[in-house]
Amino acid sequence: MIWLMFGGIIAALGYFIGGLLLCVTVIGIPFGFQCFKIGAFVLRPFGLHAVSTGTSMGCLLLLLNILWICTGRLAAAISHLTFGCILCLTIIGIPFGLQHFKLIEVSLVPSGKQIIQK
Repeated sequence: MIWLMFGGIIAALGYFIGGLLLCVTVIGIPFGFQCFKIGAFVLRPFGLHAVSTGTSMGCLLLLLNILWICTGRLAAAISHLTFGCILCLTIIGIPFGLQHFKLIEVSLVPSGKQIIQK
């Protein structure tokens, strides 16, 4: 519950709203699904990690990740960085800030990542 109060719910809502907006167009559906995946990850990041799947789709994954950044997801990474820095100013907020720092990678390059339990 504390995680949701310290920026988790705001970030997750941003991903879910972005996913709905992206799913309006046919081209945006794959990116919308990525938003939903990240939004679920943001709701409960403790004990979960994003790892590379190791697929052999190198150039396609690179293209998808570049398009992902162009759809405005750079702002999401900046918001995680901002929340993380603010939360790390207090001793109690450090674990929550570290979770926001962990979410920066998956918010920048989600294609080719899988969410697993630690």
